[in-house]
Amino acid sequence: MDIALCIEKLLPAAKYGGSTTANTKEAYDKLRWEDERKKPTWQDILDVWAVIEKEPEVEKETTEQLIERKVKELVSDTALKKR
Repeated sequence: MDIALCIEKLLPAAKYGGSTTANTKEAYDKLRWEDERKKPTWQDILDVWAVIEKEPEVEKETTEQLIERKVKELVSDTALKKR
């Protein structure tokens, strides 16, 4: 499970503090909710994770992986244009 990804799917750019690294209910419960929108329930997180798990693998990329892939694409495109 990826709590941060679930939150992003439910409430894009939500504001909260704390760690989601453990990806457990306990970690989720300890988050400091700073967003004006209501914090999703744990069941909301579980429900959206069930949907995410069914998505193609490309949708499961972490933000870091996505950025790395995009940078490689840009570098490759730039190198091709210089030829």
